[in-house]
Amino acid sequence: MAKNITSKIELNVELDENRVPEKLHWTAQDGGITNEEAKAMMLAVWDSKTQEALRIDLWTKDMPVDEMKLFFYQTLVAMSDTFNRATQDEKMTATMKDFCDYFAEKLELKK
Repeated sequence: MAKNITSKIELNVELDENRVPEKLHWTAQDGGITNEEAKAMMLAVWDSKTQEALRIDLWTKDMPVDEMKLFFYQTLVAMSDTFNRATQDEKMTATMKDFCDYFAEKLELKK
């Protein structure tokens, strides 16, 4: 029988007195990441019992809006890639990529 391996990802959120995130740090030892600072994060987990995605979206007060737009664009592109790997649905993946291009064009993200 194969031995199971456990991998840990840790998120630390520093809040101000109003519980608004001021600093985000994350560690993923298997990925070589130790206490790296981030300005924003999105985490989604699937609850198969309730058939719904549970989410945590956080960003620091000093996250610039232009960087947030780029973060969203890159996340949408990555989600399209993940959708393709998970489903092999090329047609819907192409539709999602078209939306990503539209999103980037409207926000003038591509130079």
